[in-house]
Amino acid sequence: MEVQFEPALQAKLDQIARESGRAAADLVHDAVAGYVDELAETRQLLDSRYDDIKSGRVKLIDGEEAFVRLHERIDARPNGPA
Repeated sequence: MEVQFEPALQAKLDQIARESGRAAADLVHDAVAGYVDELAETRQLLDSRYDDIKSGRVKLIDGEEAFVRLHERIDARPNGPA
């Protein structure tokens, strides 16, 4: 697979490669691998949360109710609102 970057990004990548002593391709590989791992974890988390909602293990609340609860928690802090 070949990837083309805009000149400004390519320049940054080349600079980091020079400074680190690593090949630019290795840096790109590591960055993409990390991104794919994080994306997979996020997808798994979202699927799990969706399953919790769909099964009824987690109940949804209205957005307005969520803000009311949040403000109540903030107001109940020992120092009050920030």
